[in-house]
Amino acid sequence: MAAPAAPRPASAPPLPLALTMGEPAGIGGEIALAAWSRRTEQRLAPFFLLDDPRRLAALAARLGWAVPIETLDAPEQAAGAFGRALPVLPLGMAVEAEAGRPSSATAAAVIESIRRAVELVSSGRAGALVTNPIQKAALYRAGFPHPGHTEFLAELAGGGAVPVMMLACPQLRVVPVTVHLSLRRAIESLSVAAIVRAGRIVAAALARDFAIPRPRLAVAGLNPHAGEGGALGAEDLEIVGPAVERLQAEGIVAVGPLPADTLFHAAARRRYDVALCMYHDQALIPVKTLDFEGAVNVTLGLPFVRTSPDHGTALDIAGRGTASPSSLVAALRLAGEMARARLEAGAEKPAVVGSALA
Repeated sequence: MAAPAAPRPASAPPLPLALTMGEPAGIGGEIALAAWSRRTEQRLAPFFLLDDPRRLAALAARLGWAVPIETLDAPEQAAGAFGRALPVLPLGMAVEAEAGRPSSATAAAVIESIRRAVELVSSGRAGALVTNPIQKAALYRAGFPHPGHTEFLAELAGGGAVPVMMLACPQLRVVPVTVHLSLRRAIESLSVAAIVRAGRIVAAALARDFAIPRPRLAVAGLNPHAGEGGALGAEDLEIVGPAVERLQAEGIVAVGPLPADTLFHAAARRRYDVALCMYHDQALIPVKTLDFEGAVNVTLGLPFVRTSPDHGTALDIAGRGTASPSSLVAALRLAGEMARARLEAGAEKPAVVGSALA
């Protein structure tokens, strides 16, 4: 893996964003085409796609969309091309896929798109990484050894990176401490150390990448009513509460455990910058209810900025041209904002005071 790039001056033009191919039998290609078509009205930063240019040109033709494709020799050409065509950096292999029918035959291209994008971001040739959704089952059949996208990115990042998933929309940011586990296993795996580790990573990322100098963390209780003083479960007294106290002792603004059923209404959301939740659905139900199409998946704890649409490959509608690009547009916009904030933080410029959720 390439060595990290030297810091760029905050006055330098933003680097283009690297967008991965994702599952070629899914909607990644068409939402990338649609996002580029909305580049002006959505004020998107320049981005380029790591893909097969011929595949994208054929897809645009099948959909009847007037989206020109421009093949790049290097990512540095993306900004100049972006106004006239969707810039594509070839993977060096042909990609053929039937919409809605993922195949392990394209796994090598999917993996190479991710690997190459990480190399470009890590070496300072791209400003941030935006990933289109992958179909894990197709990769598993090809021998992919990682549980998912995020674990693969953490390995590519190196340095013992500990990734933390955050879901964000304009009204809310949420972080699940435990992610893809059954509810029983999530409760069993919950610990003071896990909550504290997530809280530290989230607080540092909000300060660096979101320009919030003193992020406010609202920590949800695990049990109804945050356990009612132990009457509805001891976990909030024995695990969540001590974790909050440890975060506070480290100078992090954290409150909790707070009852989850009153944590997400509009007035409550104004009192914090991120909600630290104990399990997957506790975090994802409110954010997807508030903004199902526009929510963004952000991976914190990596040495580079990574965002992704908060949806899957949508195989059932792939190839029809009906998939909404809203979440990808939001992911591209947020990646550009985070990359700019990180650049300014690296240049030791003053951060914006207060919550960016307003």
